[in-house]
Amino acid sequence: MARKEGLIGRKLGMTQVFGDDGNHVPVTVVEAGPCTVIGIRTTATHGYDALQLGFEPKKKNVSKPQAGHFKKLNLPVLRTLREVRLAKTEEVQAYQVGQALTVEMFTPGDFVDVVGVTKGKGFQGGVRRWGWSGGDATHGSMFHRAPGSIGASSDPSRVWPGHHLPGRMGHDRRTVLNLSVVRVMPEQNLVLLRGAVPGAKGSLVMIRKSVKTTKAQQQKVVDKK
Repeated sequence: MARKEGLIGRKLGMTQVFGDDGNHVPVTVVEAGPCTVIGIRTTATHGYDALQLGFEPKKKNVSKPQAGHFKKLNLPVLRTLREVRLAKTEEVQAYQVGQALTVEMFTPGDFVDVVGVTKGKGFQGGVRRWGWSGGDATHGSMFHRAPGSIGASSDPSRVWPGHHLPGRMGHDRRTVLNLSVVRVMPEQNLVLLRGAVPGAKGSLVMIRKSVKTTKAQQQKVVDKK
């Protein structure tokens, strides 16, 4: 699978904008970048091709290993570090340590994949976590939202692996594919993406150029040509 470059960003929330046709478009506002290239990984040295990106300055609680790492590169300490895999060594060699990447790498109409961590909801019962219908709510029923029986008795005399039960819900890494870029605002380091992305307001996300294209997207590319 092809690997594409991307940016680290922070989800600011959702709003709506109006398109050229006058229809409103629901968008998620993401503050993406500027991201600094901290390190370069190549197949010859590390076994894979990637860029290490840094995002947002960090002024407090800087450990000595962190300070030494950035001092060696002659760069300010950055809070968040992520690696972005690229397909070929030639693509990695086009970048330099210290180079700043901004939202200008995206243009309206592009399709991107967004990686984020969903909202954590703590320990939840089966009704909320898995959509159980529950028991009767009236007529003296004493069974409402409890799990009840979870397995057969004599055969197989055990509970099948993966059985849906109460437990921790949310706070999972999720990727949303093929969101279209509605608007790019380089002055504010903002990019507006059509639709919703995983995570709460203020959470970190990774925006990458899409690696999978649908037939509709391929047709749009042909129409532009």
